[in-house]
Amino acid sequence: MNIYETIEEIPFNPETYLTMGTYDGVHLGHRIIIEKLVAQSHQLNKRGLVITFEPHPQIVLKKADKPELFLLTTIKERLYLLEKLGVENVLIIPFTSEFSHIEAEEFLEELLLKKIGMQKIFLGHDHNFGRNRRGNLELLQNLSNGRFEIEQIPPYSLNGQVVSSTVIRKALTSGDISAATSMLGYEYFVRGKVFFGRGMGANLGFPTANIKPGNIHKLLPSFGVYIVYSIIDGVKYYGMANIGVRPTLTNDTKPTLEVNYLDFNGDLYDCELTVFFVHYIREEIKFPNADLLIERMQEDEEYTRKYIQEHNENNI
Repeated sequence: MNIYETIEEIPFNPETYLTMGTYDGVHLGHRIIIEKLVAQSHQLNKRGLVITFEPHPQIVLKKADKPELFLLTTIKERLYLLEKLGVENVLIIPFTSEFSHIEAEEFLEELLLKKIGMQKIFLGHDHNFGRNRRGNLELLQNLSNGRFEIEQIPPYSLNGQVVSSTVIRKALTSGDISAATSMLGYEYFVRGKVFFGRGMGANLGFPTANIKPGNIHKLLPSFGVYIVYSIIDGVKYYGMANIGVRPTLTNDTKPTLEVNYLDFNGDLYDCELTVFFVHYIREEIKFPNADLLIERMQEDEEYTRKYIQEHNENNI
C-alpha cells in the first residue's frame, strides 16, 4: 500500500477514484464505501485512493464545552485496516486549524481536481468537507459540470441502528463489547507497549502485562474485567484484562490496561502487543481486602476458561 503523508507527495492522476473521511474505526458502514471504491477502481483500471486526516478534526477543533474525543483507531491502526480491505493508495492530510478554514470550493478545485486528480468520488451519507462543513452532495453536484462522477453511499444499519463511530464509542464505554464487535466487523483492539508496573498482580498470583496505548487519544473500553487475547510469537494466548484504577490496591485516578495471559510465562516487558477484546466479564470492584480480590480473580479465570471452551475458541 502506498502511503502519502502530504498532498505534495502524491502524483497527479486524473483517472483517480477516491473517497475521503476520517474513517475512525473503519467499521461496517465505512467498509461498504471502501469496498465499492476498491472493486470499481480495480475493475476499470483506475487509481483507487483513500484520503484521511490526522489528527482527527474533532481533536484539533475541540471546543471547551465539548467532551474530549477518544479514537477507535490510531492512524497506524487505521492504515492496517485499510490495507486489509485492499486499499492501494492512502493520502494522509495533516489536519490543522488553518487547513479547516479552506472553503469547500477551493478544496475541491485546487486540491482534489488540480493537485490530486479525480474522476469519481465516493461519498458517505453524512460526509461534509471544507470550512464550516459546507461541502456536501449538493455542492459537488452543482460544481461537477460533468468533470467527475459522484456516488453517495446510503447509511448502513444493523439491528435498526445506523452504524457510526459515535455509536461504537458509546457501546465500548458502556462495556457492550458484543455490540461494538458486530458494528466494527472485527474485535476491538488496543495496541501498546508493555511497561514496568508495580508487580502487584504477580504478588497476587496473577502476573500482568501493563500496556500503554500508542496514542493518548486511544479509547479504552469501560472500567471492568474482560476476556482478551493477543498473538505472541505467533501463538494466540487468551487472558483476563482489567481496565481501571485497581481500587482494592491503589488510590490511582488514571486508568490502566493490564492483562494476565493464561498459561504464558515469558517476559513481555518492552514488547508491543495488540490486545483484542472478546467478552465483558464484570465491572471493576473495590474489595474489602486482597484475599477477596484473589478469590474473585480465581473465579474470573475459571469463567474465562469455560467461556473459551464453550465458544469453540482455540485451547489455551
